[in-house]
Order: sequence, then structure tokens, then C-alpha cells
Amino acid sequence: MTHRRTTFSKFIIEDERRRTEPDPELTGLLNDIQTGCKFIAAAVSRGMLAANAEASAAELAKEIMLAECASSAVLCASAGNGSSDLVHPAQPLGRYLVVCDALDGVANLDVNVPVGTVFAVLRAPQSDRSPKIGDFLQAGTQQVAAGYAVYGPVAMIVVSLGAGVHGFTLDRDIGAYTLTHPSMRIPEETREFAIDASNERFWDAPVRHYVEECVQGKEGARGDDFHMRWGGSLVAEVHRILIRGGLFIYPGGTKDLVVPNKPRLLHDANPMAMIVEQAGGLASTGRERILEIAPDSPQQCVAVILGSRREAERVVGYHATHDRGEDLAFETPLFNARSLFRAG
Repeated sequence: MTHRRTTFSKFIIEDERRRTEPDPELTGLLNDIQTGCKFIAAAVSRGMLAANAEASAAELAKEIMLAECASSAVLCASAGNGSSDLVHPAQPLGRYLVVCDALDGVANLDVNVPVGTVFAVLRAPQSDRSPKIGDFLQAGTQQVAAGYAVYGPVAMIVVSLGAGVHGFTLDRDIGAYTLTHPSMRIPEETREFAIDASNERFWDAPVRHYVEECVQGKEGARGDDFHMRWGGSLVAEVHRILIRGGLFIYPGGTKDLVVPNKPRLLHDANPMAMIVEQAGGLASTGRERILEIAPDSPQQCVAVILGSRREAERVVGYHATHDRGEDLAFETPLFNARSLFRAG
């Protein structure tokens, strides 16, 4: 067993000391978040109350995070069902707000696929009044910190405090997250992408073009074979991208069709966009940088294209080409249509 590893608590304390203006309040809040993640990891490892419905598991995860953070910050937490609860601290109001998707990928629990928690820290308004939902509707560029916990064969927390991305693995022998993946970087190039092919009928034209050229493999325009993945958990997809590169796509829909269940900007897309950008990747809707979008409600959803920079830039470029009215049609389309840009 390796001794004297850097624990999550020690890491954030040392990070605070390096700051021009140390902030013990932020350090304490991040410690509360990691404690909540430990409790959720323990519950997931026991089958997350398997006798109950998935919704009950998500609600339990939300209750855990609310309980852990309520003493130090105002928290807007979701149980993964689209609704959010706003909880105020028992002590005097602090300087921070927390947004949290308590259990991302909850539908995967019964098949033992990794699930996770997504979180972000925002600055509270400088006011004597209690914060309201509207105070959480800040652009992702305003996030002080962001991260996620993944509950799989091992439990991890991956976090960015605005200067890189670092991964911590839960050492169950000592009950602490320890630094195992310092300064994580996403490879710029990849031959792996994740998309829900069952939603193909909703995809907009640039995404259709990208997926088709990938599926054509060595015989196609890209001249190389690609691998397509889909796990149904944003946390699992982003974690894979951080470890070995890749691209996650949840596209916008055509003008007549709306893609269902897109990631929510506040709870999911903004925190993950910060992580990906801090690790050298790119996060976009295809037409705008995710972190520059100010949410108009906690339930606002957005298209998401994030991961290895060069591949993400290619998809963003296809959106720009399409918006200029230039053709991206294939001679042998994958989806049995004469042209990629069908009329109607």
C-alpha cells in the first residue's frame, strides 16, 4: 500500500494556500461535497436500495447531497428527473451556491453500469437576502469549481478548480479519495465517439454527416475506422474521454423535431464543459461555446458536443458549413436517403 498519498482534502487545502486570497469557505464546501459523494458511493455499492424503484435511489442521492451541503452553501439539487430543490443553509448565508445532478445515469443502476454525481460551485449574489433560483442562472464561465463523481468498479472524484483537472480514487481502506490522476489531459485526436443512434431521426444535418463519415471507416472520406459507444450516462462518457480521448455528442434536432432528454445546461452541460475545457478539450453546442450560455431556467437543455479538440472542431465546422448553405451530401448515405439535407 502506498503511503502519504495526497488526499482530496489535502489537495484542496494546498490549492487554497497557493491562491492570492485563500478561501477556507470554498475548501470546506468542497469537503462537504466529497463527503456526500462518499455516502452515495457506499449506497451504490450496496445496490442503492435495490428493493426500491430507480426514482427512490435518485431521491436518496439528492437527500444525501442536500444534507451534506446545507450547512455551508445554498444548493440547487436535482434527482435526475428534471425537477430541482433549493435548500438554504442552517447557518448564516455563505458566499457560494452549488448545483448538483445527484445521480446521473440512474436508469443504469439495475444493470450495474457506472453512474455518477455532477456538481458545480458558483458565487452567491452579494446581498443580504436569501438566494433564489434566478441567482443560479449564471453562465458556465462564472463557475468557481466543477466536477463529478463516478461510481463504478472503483469510485472516483474528478474536479477542476479553474487550473487543470485532477482525479481522485476512493481508497476504501482509509475512507479517503486520493490523488491518482493529476493534471488530466484529453488527447486532441480520437477515433471514438459516443452518440445515441436510436435518436438518429432527430439529428440535424451536420451530425448526420459526421456520423456517416465515421461509420464508413477506411473506405470513406476519413480513411480510418472509428468506434461508436453509448452508455446512457454522461458521467461515464466524460470519464472515458478524459482517460483515453473521444467525443460525446447529444445533438440538437431538426427544425421540426426536438431531441428528447438532452443534458440540462445548469446541472450537467456547464460543469462537464468546464472539466473538458480545463483538460484541453472543446465543449460546444455546435454553434456556440457551452460555457458562454446563460441558463434561462434550471430545466433548460442544450445540444452537447464535447471531447477531443480536433474531432469536436470538425463537428463544429460542419455546423458552420451547413449554416452557410453549403452542401454536405453523400453519394452513398448511411441512412438510406438521397441527400443528407432532405427537403421538408
